[in-house]
Amino acid sequence: AMYPEIRGLFHCPFTVTLSLDFVQGRIVGGYTPSPNSVKYIVSLQSSKGQHFCSGSLVHKSWVLTAAHCNIGTDQMMVVAGDYTLGAYEGTEQYSKPLSLIPHPQYNRSTNNADIMLIKLGVPIELNRYVSLAPLPKQNAGLLAGSMCRVSGWGSTSHSGGLTPLTLRTVKLPIVSTSKCNSSNSFSGNITANMICAGSSTGGKDVCKGDSGGPLVCDGRVYGLVSWGNGCGDSRFPGVYTAVSRFRRWIDQTIYSPYARCLKSAGLFSRED
Repeated sequence: AMYPEIRGLFHCPFTVTLSLDFVQGRIVGGYTPSPNSVKYIVSLQSSKGQHFCSGSLVHKSWVLTAAHCNIGTDQMMVVAGDYTLGAYEGTEQYSKPLSLIPHPQYNRSTNNADIMLIKLGVPIELNRYVSLAPLPKQNAGLLAGSMCRVSGWGSTSHSGGLTPLTLRTVKLPIVSTSKCNSSNSFSGNITANMICAGSSTGGKDVCKGDSGGPLVCDGRVYGLVSWGNGCGDSRFPGVYTAVSRFRRWIDQTIYSPYARCLKSAGLFSRED
């Protein structure tokens, strides 16, 4: 049996054999984008300041991430405008989550519907370092072979001795679901709510701690880092939550009458 390996909260059993720069970078292959060029990416950090997942700012009061990044509001801090973790750059903004809304159909054992919205207590100010992530329309598809970019910090722990971790980006092609579901790959475990992306030659992938981070195609966040099997293995592309399958849910959650009731009750700042 193939056990899906959740990307984000657990250490990859493979890191032992890999070089140190991989252990620090966690995005295999790839490059360092220019500072604050991925303006919508946020770091989800534990109360101790450890980065454990990434997310995307989709509204000044809402972050989109993977449901398996749910560690509870008490333990979590959202950091926008960050580039190098562990170094204070003066562009960072911090906001504590007010509530976490995982998708009602999220299934921990199959990883289906691995998507969650985070309602922020304090809205993030949009400026030259921070902007909103553009999202695809409901059910918009991607052609196999389309080139996309995934970004992340990917450390599961930022212990004192490490050099500060700078955001990394890797370019990956979309892999068709039929190929991804073949018997020598994920054998039917890829649902309609998932997208596969990865290099056919291997060596480029996202790994632990990049969870929830954005897979960007045509300038829009089409995928969220969800799960996989190993790292940079050509037989097993990375698996991402298909954001376009949940666009309606995202909009309904953010702009629902319920959210407006909270606003009129004074729980939102006036400019929302």
